[in-house]
Amino acid sequence: MLLALAATALVALALLCELLLPRASEGWRRLRARRQRMPQVVYDPGRELRAEQRARELLRSCVNDEEWEMYRDLGFIRVWGRRPDGPASARAGGGAPYAYLIYPHRPIVAYLVQTHRLIGEYCVTFPDQTRPYGSARLPDSDDVLAKWMALTADEERLITIANLHLPGRQLDPDAVRRDLWRLGQWERRRLRTLHRGGQATGAPADGA
Repeated sequence: MLLALAATALVALALLCELLLPRASEGWRRLRARRQRMPQVVYDPGRELRAEQRARELLRSCVNDEEWEMYRDLGFIRVWGRRPDGPASARAGGGAPYAYLIYPHRPIVAYLVQTHRLIGEYCVTFPDQTRPYGSARLPDSDDVLAKWMALTADEERLITIANLHLPGRQLDPDAVRRDLWRLGQWERRRLRTLHRGGQATGAPADGA
């Protein structure tokens, strides 16, 4: 009895294999063909580094010497505000001069130049459309350049489309004030260096 049941099971298994194996083989063949048609993208761990290097070279070719040295030494760029009315907080301050700090992948910070009073944070993003590696993040220097170009070309439009937040929403106000202090120190050192360089080449000193 058991022997008959075992023989029946073997026959059923053989018939089942005959039915399923062709389908499995056809499915495997189609999967291999589909994989061969798909482009093989090999991850390159050095791609980000090379992209950032190209972005830095492009940024350097677009901004002026002071802005490039500022970014190289401090990690951000200051852009002077040019709107006659200025942001609302600047108008409340009597139309005092204002400027922006541009950081990579962080909000643009507006502040009053004379008092270092922070006006607001302007959030705007520029996604990477490069194929086949497109992502939500540009290289750091490309992000800075995109903000710089948008701000210097059409300040009012950028400020209009950006998401405005009060100071401290994403950036620590104390850290931003430290950056402003660092900027002031950096500018004084740069002026002294330029002054010494001017005297060394025979250029008249300031006030001469």
